[in-house]
Amino acid sequence: MRQNKVGAIAVESFALLVALGTAYLGTPNQATAQAATPHAATPYANLAPIDQYLMTDQAAEIALARTAAPDSISRDAEVMVLGRHGFETAVKGKNGFVCIVGRSFTSAPDAEFWNPKVRVPMCVNAAAAHSYLVRFTKETEWGLAGRTPAQMNESIATALAKKELPAMESGAMCYMISKQGNGGDTTPHWPPHLMFFYSDTDPAIGGANLPGSPVVGMSDPVEHLTQFVIPVQRWSDGTEGH
Repeated sequence: MRQNKVGAIAVESFALLVALGTAYLGTPNQATAQAATPHAATPYANLAPIDQYLMTDQAAEIALARTAAPDSISRDAEVMVLGRHGFETAVKGKNGFVCIVGRSFTSAPDAEFWNPKVRVPMCVNAAAAHSYLVRFTKETEWGLAGRTPAQMNESIATALAKKELPAMESGAMCYMISKQGNGGDTTPHWPPHLMFFYSDTDPAIGGANLPGSPVVGMSDPVEHLTQFVIPVQRWSDGTEGH
């Protein structure tokens, strides 16, 4: 199953962020396993009708995507929205950032791989748009096409071996500080945080996962991806995070 998927890593990281509470919002504990392990009984056993994954109001999806980062960043960012076969550019940007609303195929644990309610705003910088986002959008296309989590892992491994998916570009990062959105039934509310992406990097270089460290590090051998997650104090609208 999709335990090594990018989205599963993000959900595990979310569990770590939540676990510690108000101090740093993240150290490893049992919450990780609870968030990432599929439940025996799930209402999301199959791909739902495609329309359920889409937002009928494109303006609403654009607005939701922009909440991923402060207005000073998102107002000049490119915005992509989900169509029936994948993400499409809805608004051209000026600053190299790209805002998007992730769906369950990339932004939920295995048990909710096909949960059509998932809506996760994120805004990546130019380096991540050229690398991480390429994978993210391709995996969404595969999900919409009905590939299972296991098939998704196989597709990722094959694409990376053939160099059809890029390595992480230096400086790749992402804002995820929206008050809005829905991470799914397991993790409906994501705390405000930043993510930094590297290819095959030891989390120890950032002091991740150590007592008192605010940095959570996750490595995915299937995707050859290392992700650092750092909690922040405020949501994109400037209010205090919790």
